[in-house]
Amino acid sequence: MSRPSTPVPAADDPLARERSHLAGSRAALRAMREDVESLDIKDVTANWVNAEVLARQIDDRIKALADLSDTPLFFGRLDYLHSPGADRAEGAEGERFYIGRRHVHDHDGDPMVIDWRAPVSQPFYRASKKDPMDVGLRRRFGYTRGDITAYEDEHLSDPTEPSGAAATSKLLQQEIERPRVGPMRDIVATIQPEQDEIVRSGLGGTVCVQGGPGTGKTAVGLHRVAYLLYAHRDRLARTGTLVIGPNRSFLHYIEQVLPALGELTVKQATVDDLVAAGLEVRGSDDAPAAVLKGDARMAQVLRRAVYSHVTMPTEPVMVVRGSRRWRVPAYEIEETVRELLDRGIRYGAAREALPQRIAHAVLVQMERSGEAPDDRVQDAVARNPAVKAAVKAIWPPVDPAKLVLRLLTDADFLAEHADGILDEEEQKTILWAKPVRSVKSARWSSADAVLIDEATDLVERTHSLGHVVLDEAQDLSPMQYRAVGRRCSTGSATVLGDLAQGTTPWATRSWDEALAHLGKSDGVVEELTAGFRVPTDVITYASRLLPHIAPGLTPVASVRENPGFFDLREISGTADVVTACEELLRNEGSTGLIAADARVPALAQALTAAGIPYLAPGEETTAETRLTLVPASLAKGLEYDYVVLDEPQAVVDGEPDERTGLRRLYVALTRAVSGLIVTHTAPLPAQLAG
Repeated sequence: MSRPSTPVPAADDPLARERSHLAGSRAALRAMREDVESLDIKDVTANWVNAEVLARQIDDRIKALADLSDTPLFFGRLDYLHSPGADRAEGAEGERFYIGRRHVHDHDGDPMVIDWRAPVSQPFYRASKKDPMDVGLRRRFGYTRGDITAYEDEHLSDPTEPSGAAATSKLLQQEIERPRVGPMRDIVATIQPEQDEIVRSGLGGTVCVQGGPGTGKTAVGLHRVAYLLYAHRDRLARTGTLVIGPNRSFLHYIEQVLPALGELTVKQATVDDLVAAGLEVRGSDDAPAAVLKGDARMAQVLRRAVYSHVTMPTEPVMVVRGSRRWRVPAYEIEETVRELLDRGIRYGAAREALPQRIAHAVLVQMERSGEAPDDRVQDAVARNPAVKAAVKAIWPPVDPAKLVLRLLTDADFLAEHADGILDEEEQKTILWAKPVRSVKSARWSSADAVLIDEATDLVERTHSLGHVVLDEAQDLSPMQYRAVGRRCSTGSATVLGDLAQGTTPWATRSWDEALAHLGKSDGVVEELTAGFRVPTDVITYASRLLPHIAPGLTPVASVRENPGFFDLREISGTADVVTACEELLRNEGSTGLIAADARVPALAQALTAAGIPYLAPGEETTAETRLTLVPASLAKGLEYDYVVLDEPQAVVDGEPDERTGLRRLYVALTRAVSGLIVTHTAPLPAQLAG
């Protein structure tokens, strides 16, 4: 592999030619955007509704064609030995293709930049000396603030050129290790072969990615969404896509990745957002109650409670129409009710079907008597007061929130439906101590909202999306997995997580178990073990905890050339923590001060007294304030160039048990991209000794 280029005379300067192509591509993209902006929709829309829809689509298209000045329009080039075919190259003909974030074509429609998701782009990520995939040259570009400043070539079909470690791309390493400020950015220029396989996996299957800190699992999940939207846009435009994250800070951190790839339609939410629609969550549970409410057995309790409202008829239904009276005997109605129960359809759907079934029985009698009723007659009979009264008595409506409230406040009702599922002590654990007058006055917890969501789905089917990405999945309870699974029951999912970072009392024990609760038992589990973000010295130190928190997992192996900065400091007080922050802020990039939640106020006061501005998680921008004060409970999924980790033992002690505390500490230790300073006055946890 050649070294980054140096200036040569302009006439023979490849860098100048590449800059010229970049300028031409930017001009072409600008022309594409201007063409869309000039569209006149007045003559092509039949009404104002269509006009609004089309205007919104045009606006989205204009946004997708934005040229971000600091973002390279293309980051690579492929020179094929033979033409790969026009059908593979989005209409391109020839042997040279520039690979970028989005497709760009000139005024004749010929591609100037090929979308990284196109089949012809795949060798950029997967071609190797062993399998060049018909690629003669792979060129990577180095950028400074959006301008090409260097390039690197790999002659994949040249047997004399070095391969393996000797061919490690300097530009690739620089891009991976580039300082970061503000929200998460895409990794489209640095996707590795094992990541690319997951990104390009098909829409029909569910993929679960187990990845330690810095392996890029979140980026892989987001890029998979972008790829699926490219490969199956029409289908996913109808069914929808969703990214689920652990909290709002995390979603804010990742929210710019997909728009940077030209995808603006993917919605983002937390599990609480999904299940608490219209419900005010004001309460909380202690750990034992939360664990039980999140147990999959609660689904059985809820099903029993919902269907307990169905009672078998004891009286016939008498329908009067004009001068005629039609009688449907109780035993016939009971057969219909039992059939509906045996079919296992939703409670609400069965309740809607019952009057039609009774009406059909009446129509059969009418036909036998010589009448010729049609569908309108059947609908009229189904609305008959006698039929409606019978249905209300046999199959009454169920309010999911009221049902859950009764289960949590009525010991007898809970005992009846939890018999053989929850023992007496478990029932006492989830029962509320004080009576509640109404659904509105109840102090619902997040776990209660999930129970209501389960009950709601028993009554009425939850809308399913085409694809769902579930990040930080290791922290979900079985009932939360079920809630997410309902949102993709007819679609697929990408599940992302790390068993070693599970910090809830109900944290996932195995991915097979998690996929079963999600309703995707046939999902494929992939493991990423190559660490691209966390420096070697940092991940090696953090991995001392793995035997104690997740003994079966493979430790992450950092592939970064820079071992990173790592320092353990025994200090005398918060002033020394502030000093460590000041030291790291002299470097380029972002700095995070991570501490046990209880210590955050004292550290905030110390920073303010020292005149050092800081942000809270989720507030990060590209502004001058580069320090973020992070409670350990919110650190998961975030990353900073440099981290000061305050009092590891306090992080452990802040959790209800040692194992959870050590997992929280593992998360906090692995947020640094370039360097980590661990400060402590108390002794370090024994598990870090060695």
